[in-house]
Amino acid sequence: MRILVWQWGRRGAGPRLAAAMADAMRMVPGTEALLSLSTGAEILRSRMAPACDLPFDTYGSSWGFLNRLVQTPLIVRRLSRRLAALRPDVGVCALPALLDLLMMLALRRNRAPMVVVVHDADLHPGDGRPAQMFLQRRLMRRADAVIALSHHVASRLREQHLVDAEKLFVLFLPPFVFGPLPPPPLTHGGPVRLLFFGRLLQYKGLDLLAAAVRALRTRDPWELRIVGSGPECEELATLRGLPGVTVENRWVPEDEIGELIAWSDAIVLPYREASQSGVAPAAIAAGRYVISTHVGGLAEQLCHSPMATLCEPNVGCLTAALRDFIDAPPEARSAIVPVDPRLAWRDMAQQLLAKVPGHADPHHRHS
Repeated sequence: MRILVWQWGRRGAGPRLAAAMADAMRMVPGTEALLSLSTGAEILRSRMAPACDLPFDTYGSSWGFLNRLVQTPLIVRRLSRRLAALRPDVGVCALPALLDLLMMLALRRNRAPMVVVVHDADLHPGDGRPAQMFLQRRLMRRADAVIALSHHVASRLREQHLVDAEKLFVLFLPPFVFGPLPPPPLTHGGPVRLLFFGRLLQYKGLDLLAAAVRALRTRDPWELRIVGSGPECEELATLRGLPGVTVENRWVPEDEIGELIAWSDAIVLPYREASQSGVAPAAIAAGRYVISTHVGGLAEQLCHSPMATLCEPNVGCLTAALRDFIDAPPEARSAIVPVDPRLAWRDMAQQLLAKVPGHADPHHRHS
């Protein structure tokens, strides 16, 4: 079976997820995976750039997006011809983006079913992409199967009546791997290192983190780095003024992420809500501890990991979790990677392929 995995974002986790899914599917016997990324995808210029079988010109501005929409009939015809040459049996959208309906139309012209992987059922506070959510819902309604990455997201999709029950499945996001396994945490000989990494948005609980750090009283030294991109806000200003805290409001390139995670002893996720996290499994795959609030799909991801601590999303519980980790950190030798990330990705690929329409007869279109 030939699977086309596509994701047409330019930065962030989407292109990396698509590349990881394509690699995982190649580990499944009898499966050939093709990859389609935006020509502007940051990952294509990274040290470990994946091979892209179907590069697609997206856009670099709002005007560019509108221009692509105006050209929809022409683009779909051209894309259909390119797909006909690749002969995919099914298309898998790894993370919805704004132009995915063009791929959907091209797949329909080639009589190939479509699977959509859904990360979020709702917009998070401060996440200003209403057009993308509108288009994602249109895409889901037309999909042949929908994969939710947590039961939390699947439950919301059922409540919204966006997907027929027989077309909705739940799979869990395996860990991203950003280079070789770093030295164990808590072995560097310095203060305990805490890291908040990701988009700096309201729902990520920066206010909870600021209040918890302000209330933190510990015997031992520690340092906290907050690294990611987002709008400047009162919470970031407060965090900058706290001793032991540094704030780096910037985009983190692909090639720096592995070093950033390796620097830490524990990743802190003080979220007020969450569908799931890509940072959490990446941290555990790198042998790092995770201190997370018990919200949304995070509990599903982390409840069985010995390297994760879950606490309620309030200042008192988060403060206590941070203090316990700093004053009584786990022994470094207990920091182990419980699951081989490659095997986790292969298992996810096998489960996803089992949900693909027509998987039992991979030659149904070309016989």
